[in-house]
Amino acid sequence: MTIRLIDTHTHFDVPEYDEHRMLMTERAHEQGVRHLVLIGFLANYFHQMVKVKSQMADFAKSSHQGIQAHLAFGLHPLYIMEQSDSDLVLLDDFIKKHGSIAIAEIGLDTYPKTLAQPDIFEKQKRFFIEQIHLAKHYDLPILLHIRKAHAQVLQILKDHKYRASIQGGIAHSFSGGEQEALALVKMGFKLGITGQITNPNAKKLRNSVMSVFRRYGTEAFVIETDCPDMMPVPCQHLGAFNEPANLVYVLDELAVMFDMDKENLARQLWRNSNEALCQNWVYE
Repeated sequence: MTIRLIDTHTHFDVPEYDEHRMLMTERAHEQGVRHLVLIGFLANYFHQMVKVKSQMADFAKSSHQGIQAHLAFGLHPLYIMEQSDSDLVLLDDFIKKHGSIAIAEIGLDTYPKTLAQPDIFEKQKRFFIEQIHLAKHYDLPILLHIRKAHAQVLQILKDHKYRASIQGGIAHSFSGGEQEALALVKMGFKLGITGQITNPNAKKLRNSVMSVFRRYGTEAFVIETDCPDMMPVPCQHLGAFNEPANLVYVLDELAVMFDMDKENLARQLWRNSNEALCQNWVYE
């Protein structure tokens, strides 16, 4: 059976992977991964993203085990206190110079209580809005990071007329409830599902996924590792450092939940990823 997968959200560029990245690329290729997206979080790491994309391109040329890496620059709300307005200028510069298939990951986060302080939250909102404007200017999808701020994110998206049904977009590592999930999908976003779905105790997530599935079918989802985080339960005995090869466990779990043939689901998720990222990568 031929399975082909797109990892729509990774931090595979972080230096912790440097010694093992090519070995992990081979493992991911063996599991069917053919594309992955390198996601921005701090401007200081943009150069590292570009370097790793180039390394992976060179490896793909010299090996039959290569995976195409794609850049998605953005400023992560979790690190808002480390960010300055000059980082927004740098973000624009990197998009112009290196290209970007999306603006990511962006949004709002009030999970650590310090980020919910009014002045810090206002800065988060300002950076989120500025990055929405950049996405609209360059006609790029946005990949959302939302924790305990779904209502505020939905309101900002409406206020600034971001149309995911036209421009694309993913609610990365979705963690909200059923109503938030349905609202995002109605706006045109795909829900990014991570290895967290393999945890039988993640009842809120599983209920939200099934609620969306009953309303919208498999067209509403994409899959991601969010590596190095979100290790699927079946490989937690290997440690806490996730890798793209483990994306297959997310596919396996969704196939069981949706009672679907795994290859048919993989093909649909591939189509969904193309739609969300405004690409037309060919399923081999």
